Amino acid sequence: MTDSNNKDTPTSRRSLLKKSALALAGAGLYGAAPFYGPWKHNHAWAQAAQKKPLVIGLTMDASGQYAASGGEEKLGAMMAIKEFNDKGGVLGRHIEAIHIDTETTPATGSRVAERMITRNEAAFLVGAMHSGVANAISQVAQKYGTVFLNTNSSSPTEAGKDCHRAKFVWDGNGTNFSNAIVKTAIRSSGKNWVLLTNDYVWGHQTSKATRAAVEASGGKIVEELLVPQNTRDFSAYLLKLQQIKPDVVATAVGGDDIKALRQQVVQLKMHQTMAWINNQQDWPDVYGLGPEQIFGVFGTTWYWRLQLPGVKEFVANYQKQFPGMAIRVPGNVYHNSYMATRELLRCVQEAGTTNNLAVIKKLEGRRMSAADRMQHFDAWIDPVTHHVQQTIYMAAYNDKPAEKDDIFKILSQIDPKEVVDASAAAACKLESYDATPSYEV
Repeated sequence: MTDSNNKDTPTSRRSLLKKSALALAGAGLYGAAPFYGPWKHNHAWAQAAQKKPLVIGLTMDASGQYAASGGEEKLGAMMAIKEFNDKGGVLGRHIEAIHIDTETTPATGSRVAERMITRNEAAFLVGAMHSGVANAISQVAQKYGTVFLNTNSSSPTEAGKDCHRAKFVWDGNGTNFSNAIVKTAIRSSGKNWVLLTNDYVWGHQTSKATRAAVEASGGKIVEELLVPQNTRDFSAYLLKLQQIKPDVVATAVGGDDIKALRQQVVQLKMHQTMAWINNQQDWPDVYGLGPEQIFGVFGTTWYWRLQLPGVKEFVANYQKQFPGMAIRVPGNVYHNSYMATRELLRCVQEAGTTNNLAVIKKLEGRRMSAADRMQHFDAWIDPVTHHVQQTIYMAAYNDKPAEKDDIFKILSQIDPKEVVDASAAAACKLESYDATPSYEV
């Protein structure tokens, strides 16, 4: 690695790597000998090793609440990496991906990020579903200046108070989706709402955004029910809803939890007695569920049957590269991960260097055409928050499918300018470039 002045300054990544690796070795985590990483040598060494593979760390869940989505995230990143490798890699270097299960647990995410950077020589990190895990990874990434693309975490805090110079947030967030759906739902379904909220940062912040949108539109939150992560029995919550009789239930429940909730709501036929909206519905969370269980209105950022150029070819590439998958067609989670990884590698190529600050500056404010992203509106990366502003879709179950897996009906597509999270810019305080360790691998 090289830093801006080629010295072990207090803010250099090389210095941080040495200190961190010594501590890890002393704790017995990496064996007896200390590990200094690939950046202990000088700039001349880095130049001589230009043909060394470029390592990307995939920080995705393979177990826990978001295991299914983590698997799709991994495949999306791998397809983008394969496309670059098939054309000679990036800057003439082959790209290698390493993956370690982040377990839907913040503490594990932190350990994985530390290991990937200091031991596995990862130049960049890509991944994350759970917003608590994403925040933990981003703190480690910022410590070393490692560019981290948070592909699918949706808490508004990720681009708000928990933003970092080294982190870029790729998914739509809870505020974007609330801004898109609430006004219409109040007009069509009623003003009395209950919030059903996963009890962690994404759930809290998403429901906070929904509450603000409901109250601004003349509605009322009559109750909020907090649901612990990994809940499988929702009977107590559903009994409470039967007693309250709200017009609308707004859920911020994800992963395997939402699968269980949907099944139990249908069993009690409660989808017929009150309106349901799910702030955002990830494809892996409903794929394989029966038609009755995909009730209500929900948000997404992409669908595999959008009538746009390139979509059919993208789906065909997924099926060719990953034959026999349980999820036969790609969804929003896969799309986010693919697009993030592809754009990262494009920025490295355009910068002509792996220097992290050069790559960060290429990403900041980046414009991405609708055609290139297979969406209805152009997207851009907000330079103030590092949040990708993109098309938001409202969807429901498709009762007239064109084929077996055509289970969503897109109700509308919303220009990102109409659903911007204005509060994020006020809350986000990116570190300065000088305060972000610089490196080149």
